[in-house]
Amino acid sequence: MMSPLHGQMMEVPLLASSLLSHASRHFGDTEIVSRRIEGDIHRTTWRDCERRAKQLAQALTALGVAQGERVGTLAWNGYRHLECYYGVSGMGAVCHTINPRLFPDQVAFIIDHADDAYVCFDMTFAPLVEIIAPQCPKVKGWIALGDASCIETHLSDLSVPVMSYETLIGAHDGDYDWPMLDERQASFLCYTSGTTGNPKGALYSHRSTVLHAYGAALPDAMGASASDSILPVVPMFHVNAWGIPHAAPLVGAKLVLPGKDLDGQSLYELMEAEGVTYSAGVPTVWMGLLAYLKQHGLRFSTLTRTVIGGSACPPAMLRIFEEEYGVQVIHAWGMTEMSPLGTLSRLSYRQKQRPPEEQRHLLEKQGRALFGVDMKVVGDDGRELPWDGKSFGDLYVRGPWVIDRYFRRDDSPLVDGWFPTGDVATIDPDGFMQITDRSKDVIKSGGEWISSIDLENIAVSHPQVAEAACIACAHPKWTERPLIVAVLKPGATVTREELLAHFDGKVAKWWIPDDVVFAEELPHTATGKLQKVRLRDQYRDHVLPTVAENPI
Repeated sequence: MMSPLHGQMMEVPLLASSLLSHASRHFGDTEIVSRRIEGDIHRTTWRDCERRAKQLAQALTALGVAQGERVGTLAWNGYRHLECYYGVSGMGAVCHTINPRLFPDQVAFIIDHADDAYVCFDMTFAPLVEIIAPQCPKVKGWIALGDASCIETHLSDLSVPVMSYETLIGAHDGDYDWPMLDERQASFLCYTSGTTGNPKGALYSHRSTVLHAYGAALPDAMGASASDSILPVVPMFHVNAWGIPHAAPLVGAKLVLPGKDLDGQSLYELMEAEGVTYSAGVPTVWMGLLAYLKQHGLRFSTLTRTVIGGSACPPAMLRIFEEEYGVQVIHAWGMTEMSPLGTLSRLSYRQKQRPPEEQRHLLEKQGRALFGVDMKVVGDDGRELPWDGKSFGDLYVRGPWVIDRYFRRDDSPLVDGWFPTGDVATIDPDGFMQITDRSKDVIKSGGEWISSIDLENIAVSHPQVAEAACIACAHPKWTERPLIVAVLKPGATVTREELLAHFDGKVAKWWIPDDVVFAEELPHTATGKLQKVRLRDQYRDHVLPTVAENPI
């Protein structure tokens, strides 16, 4: 038997550094704009970014950092953090982005578990470094992302010895060639949010990083291009800002980095000043931006689309963006374990011929899998369920940017080669996936499942409600019944009875929550997701009103 022919193509590895080199060579003058911790606006270019990233690679090599070693970052979205992305991974080390919003003990655990050799940090995180440094004896040095004068001014009382980033890289000239690495070599390390138990590490490769950037930039995904000015609100310390710092240089887009100020006014002013056309973030951030716009009667002059993910986008928010401000919302879903993109909600040519209400219903779902991701839903017996939009079960995924095991864990979470996401979902005949719940959040009442996400979306569609969470409360007969915890808009008033009446006709009668409690705010995880574990603890002993008849 004749052996199959091998393609006669160049062997060029897919490396993270190649993304930056491409942008430097072909889009060298395109801007990277950052609002700095120092309070001013900093401007640089892709060409200068590569030069400084190479200076960092030289500096880390001089410090003795070897290929495969981890270098941590505790930093906001800014040009120095971007240089760390490429300087660390480009030299063959692993850029380990750390979520500074986690509890200090969790941050210390992550740094220790990763064996970070050095940690780079923005000056606002100096108090956190002061707390965690004694718990991280394996860290060889702490690098403050600033110059010597900033350290002397802002960090003089810090008991931990620190190096100045600018002094460190200033000792080198940037005359450096990126090494030709194995594309399967590790490039980035991100840990899960750790809402239950210790966070787990997802170790990405150069190959998966570049493939994910290609996938993210596709027209039916984020649709990034050289004509865009992109502002990632989603932080660079959380799943590499959904791949935007890699997709932007791939296409040569302008990148606008907002720093630490993510309030409505700060974001709006930066978007307008820098002609931002495209942005990405979680629903809680957009709530603040939309509230600011409404309060001041403002509109966007350049923003045309935004990706919303991290948690389900309430349909009411989607409609406000599109109908009141002319901004297209791209609903997205993914996970840390998926680098993170899995699905995005974009209509096909055929779907655009359908009535507007049908189109809107599709766009409210999490969307279709982009190339590089396959998915299925399975029932309790492990068998795949039909794509009928009604059969919901556990969501499984696989693909070249999906992990097959966690960092420093020998056991694999895979089931027959598929990663179990922990989400409960349906897939319709169009291939559009919709998350109905997290498996741990689904409400099982009288043996029947109730989607907490659906009930939350209905609650938020009430004109007086700013945010809502739905959790299960213990019930003596039906095991569990839904409880709504609602946050009202400033100055708004609504009664329990009025809010419950809002559910009439929108869901089956037995789905209607048994009770409503009002709160001043809801707890969120460090990445903006509703922290339902805390809510369940808080309302564990909540007594539901007596229901006269069988709700089922």
